[in-house]
Amino acid sequence: MEFNTVFNVILITVGIVILIPCSVFFLECWSAFISPSSSLNIENIERPKTTVLIPAHNEAEQIREVIEGLLLQLTEQDQVIVIADNCDDNTAELAKATGVKVLERENATDRGKGYALDYAIQHIKHDPPEVLVILDGDCVLEPNSIKNISCQAIATGRPIQSTYLMDQPENPSLKDNISMFSLKVKNQVRLLGLNRLGWHSLLTGSGMAFPWSLISQVSLAGSKTTDDTQLTVDLALAGSTPVFCEQALVTGRLMKDQDAQSQRSRWEHGQLEMIVVEVPRLLKAFFTTGSIPALGLALDISIPPLSLLIMTWFITMGSVLLATIFTSISLVPVIMVGIAGVFLISGLFFAWIKFGRSDLPLKNLIAVPFYILSKIPIYLKFLVKPQSRWLKTERDLPDNN
Repeated sequence: MEFNTVFNVILITVGIVILIPCSVFFLECWSAFISPSSSLNIENIERPKTTVLIPAHNEAEQIREVIEGLLLQLTEQDQVIVIADNCDDNTAELAKATGVKVLERENATDRGKGYALDYAIQHIKHDPPEVLVILDGDCVLEPNSIKNISCQAIATGRPIQSTYLMDQPENPSLKDNISMFSLKVKNQVRLLGLNRLGWHSLLTGSGMAFPWSLISQVSLAGSKTTDDTQLTVDLALAGSTPVFCEQALVTGRLMKDQDAQSQRSRWEHGQLEMIVVEVPRLLKAFFTTGSIPALGLALDISIPPLSLLIMTWFITMGSVLLATIFTSISLVPVIMVGIAGVFLISGLFFAWIKFGRSDLPLKNLIAVPFYILSKIPIYLKFLVKPQSRWLKTERDLPDNN
């Protein structure tokens, strides 16, 4: 086989690899853009007995505010359990002062959110609720969110994910604004689009509701950065694909400076790890069982972090253009990568015009390329030293100075 033929096949393959995530990304954003708001029909659903688990590691700064706001949404049959996990501050004392149940856990080796949740589940399994809700210790729920997700969990018999966004820090920088928009695209726009297409939802870590009959069969003990995505895959392969609830909103806190860098590294390394680990697993399930949900989830998870996707498209476009100029290969790879770029840019535009203008004004868009370039060290670090353990950001670590 001639060199040009082999080279052409390679470039066409590269074109397919970049075209798939860009086209799926466009479909999700476009669906969120054009579809009207959906309603949540839970009027005939009896409010289930609900337990809210709050895993908390050194969350003294905001744990009382989180609990007090949460209690306003609960009924007499519900309860809140805070798991003060390996804390060296007064998180446990502050939580107890609100009247909720507090479990204190110390374990030097089995550390992290998954272990804390598993510890609490083992504690309540003798008198379980109908629905289990998981809420991070720095997150605040909008009114009626608990009712909406718990009733929907009972109605569908499936896991439910709230819209999970972040509050801007005080005096946000331009980088904070871009990061906020990127997170909104991932946790709201794309999940909204998938929901309106009638597809799955990803679990994003907080504001999640599970029927007890379902979550009690799953082990949450673990310390990977990507517990939530891995749990999504496990549940989907077991026939319980999560559902997105756009009528529930949970808001966390976006970190600043070095804290934000650590937070972003943990999120993005986890997302890349899931592409490597879970996409092949899902594709195997599709080819062996014909599961369409497994294929849809694989296509969705295959979309890398937004900055990396844009960066990869630019590099790929430049490479195929140079190859076309200096060799005699066909124009097919250029056309494929060009179409991928149209999908990517169009998807971003639809997401920004409807959901992102308040976070990222038009005048700030010029800074996006510089933000993307600042992410290069994060992706290089993934190749050398990925964060494969669940870590708290620097604000949550004890002061060793």
